[in-house]
Amino acid sequence: MATVELRFSALPEHVRTARLVAAAVARRAGVDEAVLDEVRLAVGEACSRAVGLHRNGGITAPVKVSLIEDEKQFSIEVGDEAPHASFVSGAPGAGSDDAEAEEDEMGLAVISGLVDDVEVTAGEDGGLIRMTWPTTPRVVPLA
Repeated sequence: MATVELRFSALPEHVRTARLVAAAVARRAGVDEAVLDEVRLAVGEACSRAVGLHRNGGITAPVKVSLIEDEKQFSIEVGDEAPHASFVSGAPGAGSDDAEAEEDEMGLAVISGLVDDVEVTAGEDGGLIRMTWPTTPRVVPLA
């Protein structure tokens, strides 16, 4: 299992770099060429969401992206350190900023539309979006 890790300050201009790196590593891992645009878009959406959560929450910690190559799948994890307790129904402050919550839900809907296998976890210490794509074995030509 090979893993590439990125950490970048929560600035929108770094999202493009994360997208490019994710696509390059996905290609090398064996993700189908036809799916690479979806990988780029999903990573861009997940990273933009994390950047927005950090900036809105005044969090100076970096956004974390892990690119994980397993035997038959490729996964990308985008993590933030923003507390998500306010999005839990009945939690103090729930619904305090409906516009932010709606934007967050829209971003997650876009990611879910792009990625068949997506898992979202969130809590007081931050959140994680894990996206997974199948890979095809690489065929090495004989010399």
